[in-house]
Amino acid sequence: MKYRLQACLFVFIAFMLGCNEYIIVGVLPDISSEFGTGLSQLGLLVTIFALVYALSTPLVTSFGNRFLRHRVLLALILIFFIGNTWTALATNFTSLLLSRILTASVAGAIISIVLVMANYIAPRHKRASLVSWVFAGFSLASIIGIPLGTLISTTFSWHDSFWLISAITFIVLCLLFGLIPKDTPQFKGTLKHQFALLKEKQVLLGVTFVVAICAADYTIYTYIRPLFTNEMHFNNTWLNWLLFGMGIFFIIGNKFGGYLADNGGLKPLRYVYITMTLLLLLLGSAIKLPWLGAATIALLCVCFASYGASTQLMFLEIAEKKYPQSLDLASSLNSIFANLGISLGSLTAAQTVEFTSLANVGYIGALYGFLATGLTFILYRDLLREN
Repeated sequence: MKYRLQACLFVFIAFMLGCNEYIIVGVLPDISSEFGTGLSQLGLLVTIFALVYALSTPLVTSFGNRFLRHRVLLALILIFFIGNTWTALATNFTSLLLSRILTASVAGAIISIVLVMANYIAPRHKRASLVSWVFAGFSLASIIGIPLGTLISTTFSWHDSFWLISAITFIVLCLLFGLIPKDTPQFKGTLKHQFALLKEKQVLLGVTFVVAICAADYTIYTYIRPLFTNEMHFNNTWLNWLLFGMGIFFIIGNKFGGYLADNGGLKPLRYVYITMTLLLLLLGSAIKLPWLGAATIALLCVCFASYGASTQLMFLEIAEKKYPQSLDLASSLNSIFANLGISLGSLTAAQTVEFTSLANVGYIGALYGFLATGLTFILYRDLLREN
């Protein structure tokens, strides 16, 4: 019974982190109206958040490994609470940017510790399922958090959207005191020993693959609201339902990814990303017919979300076999390099919007799709050689 409650709490933490990271996408136009800042400049909020997330996560995770894992998690969530509340209080672009940097600096380490704990508390035959559910917490943020945050932002203020996240964070802190696992094994080592994991060819190929997938994702997702409203001409009522639907398809993708991780992993995953690349190439034409464009984005959401369980388990298995001192770092690789990809994708999207039409983001995203697809074939070939 306690395992199930802990598993639910871990999904809830992912939901909290997802709301904080993703909700900014839905409220960018409202921030732009309040601060008088252009959308292309505000897109940097997504880029910088993701970049800080990626750079700080390995450092915070490795430093935190010197202390008891459950205490580190509680401290990091407290810092997250302070950063998000600062965002809710921000009155100018600089204050908003600094608050986002603070929350980004701890968010990656939080999910990394959660994934390590999930790895230990789950029975081995349920690991892929629990990992996919933790990633699904981020999709739940898309289903519930982003549409609700957007609705709150358009009805009241974008500040209130972040006050909601602070309330969720406070609930998480209270629940953790009773449910946090306190006895998960830890292997301490120097930073040099922990980063030895990154010498592995499969790890390097895997993290590059994650970067490519998330860059393709955020080339589209950074400006998803104007894509729906300006290019496909859906009104605000339909916007909330479409964002809700995207979250549903992200969850389908997460669970589909868990199924793939249990049934061949990278072998079937290759064909998912061939499909993703073709859909990105079709998007520019599909958005001329609003519902065809929406259906294309729904299928893309499934593809974007399918990688998580396979890559997460691959990184953890390599660490368990060869680098046990790097287990915490291994658990954070998905989130670190996903955010490097998000940073790259959002920067690409901002440049696309500035120098060409928003309708062209699919073609740019397809370039990352070609890279991701090629990497899945290389990774699968290397795994076949090893086995």
